Amino acid sequence: MVQTRTVYLIPSILFESATETIPGYVLHAVKDCQVFFVENERSARRYLKSIWKEMVIDDYQWVTIHKAEDTVQEEFRKFIIGGKNIGIISEAGCPGVADPGQLLVEVAHRAGAIVKPLVGPSSILLALMASGMNGQQFRFVGYLPIDSAQRIRAIKDLEADSARRNCTQLFIETPYRNNQLLETLLKTCQPSSRLCIAADLTSPTEFIQTRSIAEWKKAIPDLHKRPTIFCLLGG
Repeated sequence: MVQTRTVYLIPSILFESATETIPGYVLHAVKDCQVFFVENERSARRYLKSIWKEMVIDDYQWVTIHKAEDTVQEEFRKFIIGGKNIGIISEAGCPGVADPGQLLVEVAHRAGAIVKPLVGPSSILLALMASGMNGQQFRFVGYLPIDSAQRIRAIKDLEADSARRNCTQLFIETPYRNNQLLETLLKTCQPSSRLCIAADLTSPTEFIQTRSIAEWKKAIPDLHKRPTIFCLLGG
């Protein structure tokens, strides 16, 4: 008989020193784990030490998720069967949300483990909350196409769908390409469409503003290398 164990979805900080955004009960979950599956082992170790200074890192087993390939999923399943409690940690934010950890959660359910999601900062939800846009109907679409023509078409489609269904569209870009994406948005979208830019969430330089496309054209922020969530509501 397979012993039921717990898989904890452990939220991580969005900004390196913002440990105050992590609820105290997360530490109790960390202490109940024997294995951690993490997106980046170095930063995960540093993060856990920041919330639990007495933690002895070498007392735990560490597995890097990468893209949650078949070999990683099988190793994860074996730990569950072996009676281990497991923590899943994303590089930033909440595991399983725009994150390869979701594949491991699927394995956990198939293996009969208890899956325990823990409250913590999610850049997607924080941006939506602060945008003033429709929070009852929204869609996160991840990264837009890199090809210029395909990107313009994707933006037009998202804007039209948003206007038709009153649906907030959320998307991201690699931080060093944020300014190029913003430039394309301002050239492509209708002047009356609304755009929320949420950058550096939970950090001292946090920037969250919602304006019409026409208003953004008058004062364009520099988003280079700043982690940013874009929210679009078609006008």
